[in-house]
Amino acid sequence: MSVIRIQNLIKSYNGLRAVDDISFEVREGEFFAFLGPNGAGKTTTINILCTLLSPTSGVVEVAGHDCRRESSKVRAKIGLVFQETTLDNELTAYENLKFHGYLYNMKGRGVEDRIDSILEVVALHDRKNDIVKTFSGGMKRRLEIARGLLHAPRVLFLDEPTLGLDPQTRGHVWEFIGRLRREEGVTIFLTTHYMDEAEACDRVAVIDHGRIITCGRPADLKTRIKGDSIYIETSDDIQTQLELKELFSIDARSVKEGLAFTVDAGDIFIPKIFERLSTTILSVRIKKPTLEDVFIHLTGRELRDRNEGCVPVDAVTRRRRV
Repeated sequence: MSVIRIQNLIKSYNGLRAVDDISFEVREGEFFAFLGPNGAGKTTTINILCTLLSPTSGVVEVAGHDCRRESSKVRAKIGLVFQETTLDNELTAYENLKFHGYLYNMKGRGVEDRIDSILEVVALHDRKNDIVKTFSGGMKRRLEIARGLLHAPRVLFLDEPTLGLDPQTRGHVWEFIGRLRREEGVTIFLTTHYMDEAEACDRVAVIDHGRIITCGRPADLKTRIKGDSIYIETSDDIQTQLELKELFSIDARSVKEGLAFTVDAGDIFIPKIFERLSTTILSVRIKKPTLEDVFIHLTGRELRDRNEGCVPVDAVTRRRRV
């Protein structure tokens, strides 16, 4: 059963399509990810699903309700964790959750019990009465996730939930998200540009320039990449690129680490480049296909590539939030 359904969704700003005719469904209880660079259309889509933006055209449904015509019913069925912190720093953890409960008409002893249980799950019960401004970034993120789940939504939207957190804190946050998913049975819709986060999902939709390029299980998507990926740094990458083409008929692409290309058997091929290249090889590594490789294979560029000076459409969307 699908809890999210999008069909031919378009969102335009002054003639520019931030979301360009996308269609997909998310099943009940699924962990689904939107993977793409900043400005790809991830946040715009999630804001439409959460009724914060209206679509230009197309069908958008959450939990069986139309996001445009039945926005109040949709909002009752969803939880949302924004990229930016939206907690009240002058209130305690308990007060932040209690206020959220008021917004969802949660009353009586039930809301008190729910606050206690959800704070236990995110390991913040002992800080229940502490002012939020004393919390670390990771603690605030866990509290926001707890707030998003307080009213027991059917779908929890996480828009880049670990953006700006250090790797260790990111790991802790995902431990709690995994536990919450098991205990709450909630559908999770994640937007991210972190590979490891997308790898943990049931299905991933790769989005770029407002269009969905591909969608499927991470393992299935990676089977599109044949062979091993080789990454090398040399004393002259331009000359190396030419020699790889001339000697081995390999079209190497420029990446942050130097050059990258794919061969059938990396362990057999690597000795050949040491023997035949005229340039000095500074480093070389081999790795199995990842979702980053899938993105590069489908788009011809790295996930985090951005032209300097451009303003991502999603940044415009964030400024228009209500």
